Amino acid sequence: MSKQLWFIISMTALLTSILTWVVHELMFQKSGNALFMAEKSRIENQQVMERLIKSDRIHSNLQSSAPTDFISAAKISTPAVVFIECIEDGQDLMPMVNKGVSTGSGVLISPDGYIITNNHVIEKAKTIQIMLNDNHEYQAKLIGTDPNTDLALLKIEATGLPYLIFGNSDSSQVGEWVLAVGNPFRLQSTVTAGIISAKARNINILNNQQYKIESFIQTDAAVNPGNSGGALVNSAGELIGINTAIMTFSGRYEGYSFSIPSNLVRKVIFDLQEFGNVQRGLLGVTIENVDNQRAKQFGLERIAGVYISNITKNGAADEAGLKPDDIILEVNERIVNSVSELQEIIGRFRPGTEVNLAYWRNGSKFSAKAILKNQINSTELISTRRDPILVDYGFELRDLSEKEIAKIKTKGVRVLSIYRESKIWNTNMIPNYIITHVNGKKVTSVDELIDVMNKSNDKITLDGFYEEYRGRYPYSFYKN
Repeated sequence: MSKQLWFIISMTALLTSILTWVVHELMFQKSGNALFMAEKSRIENQQVMERLIKSDRIHSNLQSSAPTDFISAAKISTPAVVFIECIEDGQDLMPMVNKGVSTGSGVLISPDGYIITNNHVIEKAKTIQIMLNDNHEYQAKLIGTDPNTDLALLKIEATGLPYLIFGNSDSSQVGEWVLAVGNPFRLQSTVTAGIISAKARNINILNNQQYKIESFIQTDAAVNPGNSGGALVNSAGELIGINTAIMTFSGRYEGYSFSIPSNLVRKVIFDLQEFGNVQRGLLGVTIENVDNQRAKQFGLERIAGVYISNITKNGAADEAGLKPDDIILEVNERIVNSVSELQEIIGRFRPGTEVNLAYWRNGSKFSAKAILKNQINSTELISTRRDPILVDYGFELRDLSEKEIAKIKTKGVRVLSIYRESKIWNTNMIPNYIITHVNGKKVTSVDELIDVMNKSNDKITLDGFYEEYRGRYPYSFYKN
């Protein structure tokens, strides 16, 4: 190899080594600077956070960030929940020891004083006293009741009141946080929290009602006697239920409470406000839950729907083409899986409303449209009377319809339902009795009947008949 070639190779190797060292130094310096800057930034951020955490402002915010939704809901709901005291045995000024007194809660739903509560809170009351959250007191007027859902509507004469808006109970989910607001043990504006444990629960507490609807929201929020009629609200402070019952063996709270869903409450209350009674649409079916055996028997792929065991002749379901042994799967495209769920959905509609049904028959799915009817199997809106004097004696009445008058050839008053252990109950009268005379005087309407009873002495005799039985059946009872 020539000296010239050797020199070129040596110089090339030397320059390559120098260049490699320079590049290495530059990259190490840059990397070191980056690491240094990152560490410096981390230390500075840590120091800033330490200073912020030690300050009162950031400490307060961190403390309240988790329960902010509960605080907001409580602030909205507590002013709108009222204390209710019912005096049962008169309105004089005798000491309270001589009177029957019951208490409960109620929910303001309008600024002009409409209040929702449970029927069982006020059903025996002669006088209903309301105390607001700010301690103002009013005497309430009873607008109407619905024993079939255990709801009642009251009214006080006031304006500019705090109130709750209705939420959508259908959108509430199992596991969702809720607040129960009420006045147990005379403790005003008591708020307890829990989650929704289940929906569409039937706990069989309204068994004496012919058209009962039990489709409760079950929660584990603590509810005690005195909470009845109070509010179940979601984290937005919207009313999604009326607290009604507890599951208990001791008489006190044991972990389960039940509320009437707001979508059903809203319909019932608006009916009471407009008509003084509930206009309930009926399918005209006798129904049962679908169990595993029945699902296999009828070829269902899963346990679902509500089984029809009987059909009312010329009722809504009958005229829509449904038959016994059909299984209702959906109402207005909403899936139904239990008797209580179907009752709640249908209970939101008035007579004359058309509903879309999906049902199962002979291994196939069909659809039909049904026009709901009332308890006398027509689509007209009828007035069920639950005046205080009628409730006190223990029955619900209505005027006969024109169709009924034409059929039986007389005017009168029909008995729709009778309360257990009441004065009327003890006469052995049964529903559908038609009253034509009170104390020998002919009556053609509920107004006339009430007028005669108010003017009567201690003993009242009702005379009338049953369409399905021959003869007349008189019943007597004493007012006091």
